[in-house]
Amino acid sequence: MKFQELGARLQSCWAVVLFVLVFSPVSNSSAQTSQTYRIVHTYPHDQQAFTQGLFYADGHLYESTGKEGRSSLREEDLETGRILRMQLVSDKYFAEGLTDWKNTLVQLTWQSHIAFVYDRSTFRLLRTFSYNGEGWGLTHDAKSLILSDGTATLRFFDPETFHETRRITVEDNGKPVKELNELEYIHGEIYANIWHADRIARISPATGRVVGWIDLKGLMPRSQLTDDEAVLNGIAYDGGHDRLFVTGKLWPKIFEITLVPAKAKFVPVKHTQ
Repeated sequence: MKFQELGARLQSCWAVVLFVLVFSPVSNSSAQTSQTYRIVHTYPHDQQAFTQGLFYADGHLYESTGKEGRSSLREEDLETGRILRMQLVSDKYFAEGLTDWKNTLVQLTWQSHIAFVYDRSTFRLLRTFSYNGEGWGLTHDAKSLILSDGTATLRFFDPETFHETRRITVEDNGKPVKELNELEYIHGEIYANIWHADRIARISPATGRVVGWIDLKGLMPRSQLTDDEAVLNGIAYDGGHDRLFVTGKLWPKIFEITLVPAKAKFVPVKHTQ
């Protein structure tokens, strides 16, 4: 083969390789997704509720509200916002995250290092357990309670013994994501509010890596809020009907939203009360 022909073939091969590298779509399982929202419905919410924990089960919302002297555990009707049942928490505690486990409810406290375990059907206190650090948000997967404490760390606990089994550090492109707040476990991911931020992180429970962000900017107009601490905090998911609900501390509304790609054109949906 002549040198000129060999050189031409090599040049052609490199051209093909370069085209593939530059123009071909790359499959990258580590790529993040960026999403925003469309409002499906709005529902009334007690604007005096300092929402610290929220989840949906069997047709009702369960909510933990904070502040010393105002903390409570509640069962609520989603459609009307009516409080169906309420258990006040002792004035010395600042209640925080809330989740269910089997037939019980587990409620954290902020700086008291104690959690309350209630019978879900009666709200009767069954027992307490202690943990180190602060308590912020709480959710669970199939075998563990998952706790946030205001840092970039999420801790996993055995729901029966309440012993810590493992922990992960939440990172976005290698940088710790701090002030993780209210949590919800959805489709194999941990959704986390970021305190004082209008966005939710979607977190891999295996690695702690942020796999996506949900931008909720503009969801609740500031003109309808009366407190600087009335920030986004509260995620609930209805797995039976694939409905996602979000709210905030001292917000007058709960929003049912659907997630859309961040670059999707926004189409307003009529709010319903």
